[in-house]
Amino acid sequence: MDIKRLDFNLLVTLDALLAERSVSRAAQRLNLSQPALSAQLARLREMLGDPLFVPSHRGMTPTPLALGLQAPLAAALAQLRDVVTSARAFDPARDDFTVHVAASDYVQAALLLDFTLALRKEAPGLRIALRAADVTRLAAQMEKGEIDLAVLTPDGIAGALRSRPLFEERYVFIARRGHPALRRPLDAARFCELEHVMVSPRGGSFTTPVDDMLDAQGLRRRVVVSASTFHSVLDLVERSDLVALVPARLVERRAVRLRVLAPPLPVSGFAIHMAWHNRNHGDAAQRWVREKLVAFAREGNDGPPS
Repeated sequence: MDIKRLDFNLLVTLDALLAERSVSRAAQRLNLSQPALSAQLARLREMLGDPLFVPSHRGMTPTPLALGLQAPLAAALAQLRDVVTSARAFDPARDDFTVHVAASDYVQAALLLDFTLALRKEAPGLRIALRAADVTRLAAQMEKGEIDLAVLTPDGIAGALRSRPLFEERYVFIARRGHPALRRPLDAARFCELEHVMVSPRGGSFTTPVDDMLDAQGLRRRVVVSASTFHSVLDLVERSDLVALVPARLVERRAVRLRVLAPPLPVSGFAIHMAWHNRNHGDAAQRWVREKLVAFAREGNDGPPS
């Protein structure tokens, strides 16, 4: 094949088709009409001497040649993006840009809402879209450019993504101020006797790893409410005699209405990392946001609960 005949746009089209496996979705991704994209696919087939994609019941199936091109093509385009973006001066005070961030409701409430407000003081042209994290789709969403940055626990990060640690989180015990059970020191046995509310993001569960740890010690707590978000947990605890174990950063500003104590028994914490795709690794604006997030996350309060 004479590489001088190869149009760069055709490589971008092939990359989109390999990611989407659909002419209509690839056309939408590239902001092209379906006839225009079909014409580009026809040119690719002619130049490469291969059908590249064959129809299937779920869209299009790549041929072996197309599959073999997917990884090196994506890497080459990512490297080219790095070259172009690094050559362009980035000014957060002047530039308009958008960042799509995926995270749980806990991470959004404990970190990202304040981070968004702080960041916009330095970058008034910034738009941040906060989205619920779906670890089953995250890698594909990042490959397609639907998500730029994810903030989550390391077990939700696919091996193909880049990542960096942000902070270590710990659990604290919370109850409303004036709760009768806190008139005397709380031990493990009384902790288990109280009525607990916990988070079950997917709904319906009444156990967490904390309950597995208690079982190993011959203990069992009374979980009477399973909520889908941490906001619901905090609201229920503030308005009742229910108690809960929650991540410490979530309640740093709620000490007026809540008693925040160290758990009366050892409870393992967890790590929070950020993750991103190679496609955004060299982008100056994305890199600036990542560095700002690292610095902001380290400013969190890591001291013992009151």
